[in-house]
Amino acid sequence: MVASATLAVLAWLLPDFRIEAQNGDSPTQIAATAAVGAGAFGVLSALVWPLLVRALLLVPALLLGALVFFLNGSLLLVALRFTPDGRGEVTPVTAVVIAAVMSAASSATSTALAVRDDAAYGRRLARLAGRRRRHAGDPPLPTAPGTVFLQLDGVGHDVLASALAGSRPAMPTLAGWLGSTHRLTAWRTDWSSQTGASQLAILHGSNHDVPAFRWFEKETGQVMVCNRPSSAAELERRAVERTGSRGLLAADGASRGNLFTGGAEQSALVMSVAAQRGKFSRSRSGYFAYFSDPANAVRTAWSFVAEVGREVVESSASRLRRDRPRIKRGGVYPVLRAFATVVERDVAVAAVVGDMLAGRTAVYADLVAYDEVAHHSGPDSRDARKVLTRLDSSVRLIADAARYAPRPYRFVLLSDHGQSAGETFEDAYGTGLRELVRAGCGLPPTGREPGWRARRRTGAEARAAARSALRRPERGRRAAEEAACGGPPSDPIVLASGNLGLVAFPDIAGRATLEEIAGRCPRLLPALTGHPGIGFVLVRSEQRGPLVLGPGGSEHELATGRVTGRDPLAWFGPDAAAAVLRADSFAHTADLMVNSAVDPLSGAVHAFEEQAGSHGGLGGPQSRPFLLAPAELPLPAEPIVGAETLHTVFRTWLTPGLCPEPAPAVARPRNRRGLSRTSARP
Repeated sequence: MVASATLAVLAWLLPDFRIEAQNGDSPTQIAATAAVGAGAFGVLSALVWPLLVRALLLVPALLLGALVFFLNGSLLLVALRFTPDGRGEVTPVTAVVIAAVMSAASSATSTALAVRDDAAYGRRLARLAGRRRRHAGDPPLPTAPGTVFLQLDGVGHDVLASALAGSRPAMPTLAGWLGSTHRLTAWRTDWSSQTGASQLAILHGSNHDVPAFRWFEKETGQVMVCNRPSSAAELERRAVERTGSRGLLAADGASRGNLFTGGAEQSALVMSVAAQRGKFSRSRSGYFAYFSDPANAVRTAWSFVAEVGREVVESSASRLRRDRPRIKRGGVYPVLRAFATVVERDVAVAAVVGDMLAGRTAVYADLVAYDEVAHHSGPDSRDARKVLTRLDSSVRLIADAARYAPRPYRFVLLSDHGQSAGETFEDAYGTGLRELVRAGCGLPPTGREPGWRARRRTGAEARAAARSALRRPERGRRAAEEAACGGPPSDPIVLASGNLGLVAFPDIAGRATLEEIAGRCPRLLPALTGHPGIGFVLVRSEQRGPLVLGPGGSEHELATGRVTGRDPLAWFGPDAAAAVLRADSFAHTADLMVNSAVDPLSGAVHAFEEQAGSHGGLGGPQSRPFLLAPAELPLPAEPIVGAETLHTVFRTWLTPGLCPEPAPAVARPRNRRGLSRTSARP
């Protein structure tokens, strides 16, 4: 009825659309024509639309989202052919608009009607998951609890604790869990405090030889970047080879929106399989599950546009308030932010709901919205706090959907790292790390014209995800492209990973030693360690092994623990020396690893990239992510240090018989579709 009324109103409003005869019709005839057109459109959407979407799975994801409107309009054109005596006439362009409005109106109505109707809500979720009726001979439904891991990318422990505190918490759903069913704890990342290193270890049990978010490998002459499809696939291969295990999700698991599969057979929006053509359609199954309902596409499109407008307004307000630190947020960044905070979120959430309705044993999903916004607005900004509230709504939606799952589910929330605020290194000191290194080597500046920094690309992680969704070719795999040195091969390559800088001399085979670097560039190490924005530098000495060099000639000899002067690692936490020593053992650790200084009071750092909130090295909250887990799941007595330790904890939780099962809240009656109708239990 709502669809029919919407069609009639649009026919009255739009000059290029009519559903009546040339000489006019009675209101009854117009209503009947609208009902026939709306009914035909609904039938076509239900029968034809899923087939169209499945046929278009090989189309780039963002293009598929745009095609939704045109395909929906085409279905409406066909539907109007069924109106009596050719009363339905519309131009193709107007048909696209009408179809979008009708889908939005139908979605809003069905959602409103389902609020108090568990059966209607269950049917909608069942359609989303593509479930069928159970038949005789089907395997029995699982009864052991499944586990859903939701990674809130970049949310530090202190940020989450603040969002859960007070009488009106920013994340009311999680605040309620903390007070009843869950407990909150912090864990400590490795030196490389970024998604690639943390998630690889969490899902595959090893992040050995992942020194940063991006690094140069001398033997191949290429730069590895964790969120690049080819690099992610290679890192996953190395981890599986090292551990001999497929990963955390190998047993009936699903990986959604991650960099790595974790060994899961079911994956969507996963970077490590995006470049594998043979598996690409499977990695895009989440798009099919989501876009098979055209109302979802319309709702996401409106949210996408709203998010672009929100970013424009918020960035303008930040400039007027003169917020510090502040970076430029123009260009295509508003679109990239909307992709990360709307499209990736909606598809990942829908995929997780489908996984639960399918009864999968373990699901791991990464919700990247906060990390993307915090990089540009700051981890403690108003913008980032609003994103936390929207993430809380997504978690609540997933938890509510669990009532229809064929098995109980535990919800484990975690982050892969935090973020540390602070002015960029270049804003604070007027020069970038690359220029500082070149000056220390006696090389001329790179010749950038004034204002070049304003045109740097921002939103690197969202940009990579968008390029993958568009199936665009990779860029910058060669060191010259990535580092933009603009000089001969002997020039040092300088890369940045948040407040961690990497310096490599490509013409020196293997890892360059302290003695080799001092002989070639005698002013380089004094220039770095004497700079107020540099906290410490890791270098390998032929005679003394790994050395941490700090201001004023201070040293920390990692092999022996001997310290000269004030310990350069004193302000970076009690586990800093162990983390740095572990990174020194990696085959692809850079010739020089440069960590920016940290403010001991505020925890502020200076990113070597254009970021208001950064992570990647040591210093401040970036190394303290959170773990919010059900209270009945056991935690080790010692603090959790390193993502590999977290993998071991999760393995224990997923091993049958080693963890207590949650007590059932109430009986779980089944409806005709075999869906449970109990309340969601975190």
